[in-house]
This record gives sequence, C-alpha cells and structure tokens, in this order.
Amino acid sequence: MAHVATASAVHSGTPGPVGSIPGHGPVTRPNMVSVGTIVWLSSELMFFAGLFAMYFTIRGVSHDLWAEKTTILNVPFATVNTLVLVISSVWCQLGVHAAEHGKAHRGDAKLFNVSSWGMREWYVLTYIFGAIFVSGQVLEYSELVHEGVTLASDAYGSVFYLTTGFHAMHVTGGLLAFLLIIGRTFTTRTYSHNQAAGAVVTSYYWHFVDVVWIALFATIYLLK
Repeated sequence: MAHVATASAVHSGTPGPVGSIPGHGPVTRPNMVSVGTIVWLSSELMFFAGLFAMYFTIRGVSHDLWAEKTTILNVPFATVNTLVLVISSVWCQLGVHAAEHGKAHRGDAKLFNVSSWGMREWYVLTYIFGAIFVSGQVLEYSELVHEGVTLASDAYGSVFYLTTGFHAMHVTGGLLAFLLIIGRTFTTRTYSHNQAAGAVVTSYYWHFVDVVWIALFATIYLLK
C-alpha cells in the first residue's frame, strides 16, 4: 500500500522523492519557451553578424568617405543614449527578479516605495528608458539628414541607416513585448508560472538588443 501511495503522489503532482514542482513538471526539464527564444536569438545574432560584415567590408574600400562622414557624428549624444539603453537592462533584470519571486506588481504600496515594486513597475520603467533611446535615435537621424547624410546619399549613409535602423526596429519590437507582458498583469488575478516565463524570455531579448547596440556603438562611433 505504501508503494501505491507513493506512486499516486508522484502522478498527481504532489511533492515526492523525484524532486518535482507541483504543476510545473520535473525541475530538470528545460523551459521550451526559453529554449526556443535562445535558438531564435542565435539566428538574430547571425543576422547582425552579416550587418557588421557589410559595414567593415564597405568601410575597408571607402577610407576617405568614412574619414569625412564620421566627423559629423555626435559622439557625446550617442554615448548618453547608449547609457540610457544600458540602464534599462538593469531595470529589466530587477523586473525579472520580481517575476521569478511571483511579485507581479507593488500591490497597495505607494508608487514611490521602490522596495515594494514588482515586475510591472520595473518593466514600465524599462519601457520608458527604451522609448527614450528610440526617440534619441530618431532625433539623431533628423540631425544627420540635415547634414546631408541620408539612406541614399552615399555608401556611408546606407550602411549607417541599415545597421542602426534594423537595431531600432528590434528595440521597438522589444517595447511592444513589454507592453504585452505589462498588460497581462492587469487581465489576470493570479500571477502564473507561464506569465513569469514570458517576462523572463522578454528579458533575454532585451539584453540581446542591448549587447548588440554596445557593439554597434563601439564600431560606428568609437572605431572611426
């Protein structure tokens, strides 16, 4: 009878000697959403590697053009904008920490009580910083167009807008994902394991676009 009771407990999802979490399957089983996201990000990495290869190839045969056009870049402004994106990843990771502990929002605590913040508050702050970054890029584009650097002006303009533009599109996609994750905290009463997993994989994507931008910033603005 004892063996029967033990087997029933394992199959019903209650804690047993096999080390499983009730309702979540074995601890050792990888999260398929996380695995799928990592595989997809690997393909995105190859995409950006192609953009970097294009940039360095064209730069290698257009030294004079690069020497002329890179002087127009506003490096201090781009540095500040980069710091905004890097800091947003810090807020994002704090939101992940809250999500992993099942804290979707601050509850009845006051807004300025930062220690009580949940995933929702940290992700809203991440969204704001990400939106500031994209707005900064749009402002930089307008200044460059005023200086005559456009997508069709020359090889430098084409490469600059393609590399930074595709990255801006990825950041915008991340902002839409944050809106979805934040919105789900308002539509459900209980914060589920699946919602936490969604918040975590969104952070993977956000950290990815952050790292890619750091590489782009170093390549375009520092390695002139």
